[in-house]
Amino acid sequence: MNNTTIDAPQVKHHTKEARLSGSMGVGELVMNVLAFSSPLATVAGTLPVLLMFSGQTAPAIYMLVTLMLLIFSVGFVKMSRSVKGPGGFYSFVTAGLGKPAGLGGAFLALFGYIFIGFFAPAFFGVTLQGYVVNTLGGPEVPWYWYALGIIALTTVLAYNRIDLSAKLLTVVMLLEVAVVIVFNVASFSAQGFDAVQGTVFTLPSLGDATLGLALLFAVGNFFGFEATVIYRDEVKNPDRTIPRATYIAVVGIGLFYAVAAWAFIAFLGPENVQSAAESNTVNLFNDSVAALVGKTFADIAVILLITSVLACMLSIQNIAARYSFALAKDHALPPVLGRVHRKHKSPFVSALAVGLVWAAATVIFTVLGVSPDVLYPIASGSGTFAVLLLMFITSFAVLVYFLRRRRFAPESLWKSIIAPLISVMFLGAITYLAIMNYPELIGGSTLLTVIFMSFTFALFFGGIVYAIYLRNWRPDVYAKLGRQSID
Repeated sequence: MNNTTIDAPQVKHHTKEARLSGSMGVGELVMNVLAFSSPLATVAGTLPVLLMFSGQTAPAIYMLVTLMLLIFSVGFVKMSRSVKGPGGFYSFVTAGLGKPAGLGGAFLALFGYIFIGFFAPAFFGVTLQGYVVNTLGGPEVPWYWYALGIIALTTVLAYNRIDLSAKLLTVVMLLEVAVVIVFNVASFSAQGFDAVQGTVFTLPSLGDATLGLALLFAVGNFFGFEATVIYRDEVKNPDRTIPRATYIAVVGIGLFYAVAAWAFIAFLGPENVQSAAESNTVNLFNDSVAALVGKTFADIAVILLITSVLACMLSIQNIAARYSFALAKDHALPPVLGRVHRKHKSPFVSALAVGLVWAAATVIFTVLGVSPDVLYPIASGSGTFAVLLLMFITSFAVLVYFLRRRRFAPESLWKSIIAPLISVMFLGAITYLAIMNYPELIGGSTLLTVIFMSFTFALFFGGIVYAIYLRNWRPDVYAKLGRQSID
């Protein structure tokens, strides 16, 4: 527990100097999380892929993942009440496994979220380009101009006070959810109650060769809920808001996607849903909505799909900026990234930096002639793996932290030992599946798999090496790592 005595004084110092501020409540924090998972984009894009792997077992898979992540949330929430620094997983891993592992985890978080977010400009550009040309009959503007435009817009929003982003995300999320609910109701109504009953919750077989990929894609749909702790300084009453938002987000995401999968199965039929998803993965949702509700509503859904990508990208940019801010406040990154806007109380320099990284990458890949269809699966898949690896490391850190505390401050056995242990086993299994199926995750070759997987592990171990360097040569900086206030 030496870290606690060293780090705690720094928290007060940093808080007094420059502190992020906001007034988000439970609902707004949940909407920030839901925006990350991009409900409409997931139902239209990812869910058909999951149905291709899992067929009629998709709803049960979502409920299984929901149960497992609720168990993860038990230790996660308990940790959030003990480790009160605003560094999120950075602080958690530092508290459990020490400063070197904490810094490695912070690098995984920062680059993982930046990578995940970089899928959005390319996907947005291609989607909007197709809509303008094919639906509106407009000019064929190159996709990269749309991509640079959305980067500029989200950067302006992330530059401002978090409450502005929260209000915008709340409106967009409510519209997205409404579209999916209309699809669900139309599907269930068209088939009748008896038919719907016969399609519900078929359990997957452990011997199913595609179960691993189905679980992997399902877990990825929940990403974002773990970021509730990064907003600690920007929510009202964080000791109540963060736990409530975390549990509501996990349950809400799980039920939302399970019901949407059920609606697909009800409309297409349990025996046909897998083959339909295989043959029409890209347009499965749009075609189903058009058949059930009409083409006009399907066109509205396409517009909201575009805004869904914007909301997802804004949510990711806000999270990445806060990890950059936390590292900069500890001087692990240039201190200028830790500046707080006087009026907006936002990490405005870090938000600008994330936007500039995305813009520069878009320009570079455009000049190199890389297709956007190649960019977004690699960006999303490699970033997803980085965050998944971080979640596994964090679950292990939570378990170690509470095991150590039992010697002098015993906690509930379920919350501090059993639930974290189950989380370690579950997330460890999912991480193993991700490693074994990495080419499918990024949609790339063996060479790309080696490059991006090696880079991901290098981030974590590079952070450890950097922390050891700081300990030996910059002990003043090393002492600040983690910015924890531990009760």
